[in-house]
Amino acid sequence: MKNILYKYMSKFTSLNEEDQQNIVEGILIEEFKKGTVLLRQGDVPTKCFFVLKGCVRQYSIDESGKEVTSNFYTEEQAASIFNRHQESKPSAYTLTCLEDSTLVVGELNAEQDMLHKHSQLETMIRKMVEENLGEVQDELTSFIASNPEERYKALLRKRPHLLTRVPQHQLASYLGMTPESLSRIKKRVHSSDN
Repeated sequence: MKNILYKYMSKFTSLNEEDQQNIVEGILIEEFKKGTVLLRQGDVPTKCFFVLKGCVRQYSIDESGKEVTSNFYTEEQAASIFNRHQESKPSAYTLTCLEDSTLVVGELNAEQDMLHKHSQLETMIRKMVEENLGEVQDELTSFIASNPEERYKALLRKRPHLLTRVPQHQLASYLGMTPESLSRIKKRVHSSDN
């Protein structure tokens, strides 16, 4: 699992091997069972997570009591709720493991110590956040401009592994449609491919 961290760090920073090893040795890696709630909507986030193995679902419950899925985090993705502007702000989301998962767990209050100890880590985190923000902006723009079938086709192109890892009703919520609509779209798209 630590090999994934080395690979990921090398992508975003030019830390030498010794500095990378010092950082990785100081990182907490934990295993979580399927169904584990990492953060509840309404709680103040104290931790951030990086998925080494598994799948974490981000969702919220709206005023009518309906669950709305906003993201799935899989291998090599950070699952974090950013409240930098208001540290004691409750989370608008719940994070739950959809599979048995191996995650890097970071304590948000220990972040400054880590950054002080390893100055290049701040550059690495900034680059990661910039890349992630760019992807999120592109996905949101595409999502808003597309119809349900186009959203499903985009999912097939960009994240096809979610189809076998995520329950259909959660996938439908993520795509902004009902499970019945998703079922019809899947049949239509796959019959036109044959």
